[in-house]
Amino acid sequence: MAEQIKAELKAVKGMNDLLPPESARWEWFEDKVRALMQRYGYANLRTPIVEPTALFVRGLGEVTDIVEKEMYSFEDAMNGDKLTLRPENTAGVVRAVAEHSLLYDGGKRIYYMGPMFRHEKPQRGRYRQFHQVGAEALGFGGPDVDAELILMCRALWRDIGLTDVRLELNSLGQPEERRAHRAALIAYFEEHRDQLDAEAQRRLHSNPLRILDTKNPAMQALVEAAPRLMDFLGEASLAHFNAVRAVLDANGLEYRINPRLVRGMDYYNLTVFEWVTDRLGSQGTVCGGGRYDYLIEQVGGKPAPAVGWALGVERVLELLKELGAEPPARVADAYAIVPDAQSLGVVTATLEALRATGVSVLMHAGGKDGQGSMKSQFKRADASGARYALVFGSDELAQGMVALKPLRDAGAQQRLLPIGEAAQWASELRNA
Repeated sequence: MAEQIKAELKAVKGMNDLLPPESARWEWFEDKVRALMQRYGYANLRTPIVEPTALFVRGLGEVTDIVEKEMYSFEDAMNGDKLTLRPENTAGVVRAVAEHSLLYDGGKRIYYMGPMFRHEKPQRGRYRQFHQVGAEALGFGGPDVDAELILMCRALWRDIGLTDVRLELNSLGQPEERRAHRAALIAYFEEHRDQLDAEAQRRLHSNPLRILDTKNPAMQALVEAAPRLMDFLGEASLAHFNAVRAVLDANGLEYRINPRLVRGMDYYNLTVFEWVTDRLGSQGTVCGGGRYDYLIEQVGGKPAPAVGWALGVERVLELLKELGAEPPARVADAYAIVPDAQSLGVVTATLEALRATGVSVLMHAGGKDGQGSMKSQFKRADASGARYALVFGSDELAQGMVALKPLRDAGAQQRLLPIGEAAQWASELRNA
């Protein structure tokens, strides 16, 4: 009987494998994020990838694009629960904070990193499984924390060498102010209904604020002349917005007030902001966020103010590539040359002693035919990018020594080091 040919299995479209050496860029970026969060006093929170569908319907809004068209939702066959792969993580963080009463003793500064899922057409910088880093400050109602989070973004851009991003800022005010603006907006667009595209007409009465975010060139003039939310803001909302601006101004951070900036989720109020670029085509938003003082109560927690942001990791790394700002390559400190398999016991013990001190060592791995020639091993050592080769030859081992050969400095001399004192000379490799 002919052997049945099995179909090749591939990753789901828009959900990509992350392979070396590209994964090293991600690790580098994640390390930068962790260091930044520690400097600002933000603690890590990890939530499940799967959440109740109702969390996103209630938190994001039933008429948002995410809820209507993009969520991966399903019914659990075991118990009938309606579940969703998280399309964003602010709602999940708020759910966790409310469920575990994390604000019982005061505000919390939180950050997260991880995959999110949206069913949309994959394109540059936009995938069905994508990754976000987010920072959320919960239980703080003042404009100082709004400004802190925005300044934190600038600090991250500096840490990773990202340029050519600019800050856009707006205020959505409070619900009652938005209701007055919403009524004026509906009346305005009703008068010009013949100029609205199908999507705008669908949103006219359900979510007219999103019409302002249209990308349709034919509607830009109409949108530009629409009533501005800023004109409906009361004294308190304007004071909050101006206080945020004052802190940014004091720190020399340039920004543009964009009265059409509304963000994609329903839960925002007061400050909203985006960091944008012109280098990634239509996917110009690198990071966005704002204040969401009513979301905790919406998901069942005690009322508490909150503000935060999220950035797309793929877009940030893509932008770094576009700018030619590549992170330093990660290479081993040393490569171990092992001519004789009989010496593996001594070799591995020495390498373990070095690794215990923080030295990165890549050991040559032999095959079924032995360790391979010295020439081939040195070729691999050079290709590895390591700064040194550690040569465990029979002559060296007979003296209780290992030869340390510089690979990146043609003028440096090879020398012998005592194997029994590896922990003492390890710093020479580590600090080179």
